[in-house]
Amino acid sequence: MRVITVASQKGGTGKTTTSSAITSWAVSHGMKSLAIDLDPQGSLTCIMRGNGNALSSYELMKGTSAGKVIQAGTGENMPDIIPASLQLAAADAEYSTRPGRDFLLKKAIEPLHQHYDLVVIDTPPTLGTLLINALSAATEVIIPVQVDTFALQSIYQLMETISQVKEYCNSGLTVSGVLLTRYNGRAILTRDLRERLEQVCGDLGVPLFSTAISEGIATKEAQTLRESLFTYAPKSKPAQDYAALMGELEIGGCYVGKAV
Repeated sequence: MRVITVASQKGGTGKTTTSSAITSWAVSHGMKSLAIDLDPQGSLTCIMRGNGNALSSYELMKGTSAGKVIQAGTGENMPDIIPASLQLAAADAEYSTRPGRDFLLKKAIEPLHQHYDLVVIDTPPTLGTLLINALSAATEVIIPVQVDTFALQSIYQLMETISQVKEYCNSGLTVSGVLLTRYNGRAILTRDLRERLEQVCGDLGVPLFSTAISEGIATKEAQTLRESLFTYAPKSKPAQDYAALMGELEIGGCYVGKAV
């Protein structure tokens, strides 16, 4: 079972949009896919038609079996989902004294290995127990960044966290790549920052996806209607970009990525 954590220590980078795109694409290509929402804001839960009032990832990490918290996908190309809960906001304080607090999620999803081809975990934009659990449970991580002056700092911060997780929690974790989102290739500043980002990724030994995700109204419209982007606007530029990303990730096949 492939487990992808989508992580960024900065908000507004397209984590939730990317998590939704990957899981819905996988479903549309015949894969058994599960989305896990670990963000207390519950944006992924909302746009993927999850019931935020039911048992959630909070209960999952507290020991409730995965079978009791998984909600079947509803709508075309929608994956199964474990929704978020506002109670996740207190995770750092609540789990701080629990033995094995960094492995709660990993242990909880171990029984799912025979049931899913792909699990994608959406995370909050903060460093804490939830992010550490998501990285500890993952086989790989995708780092979405918006091309702005703060992107470089966020990558350095997250890579430090990933390095610590690899050392102490999950030695097999790899970085699939840094993903540029809300991209406008016509802007001179954007092109300049992309060149700088390429240099930084090279210095860190982190892959940078060739694909950049364009900004487009179709993404927001699909989320408002709670539909898959590939169902709502398959010919839109963001949908085409995400389709290209799936090719780089080789979703449905064996991904041979550059380990970090």
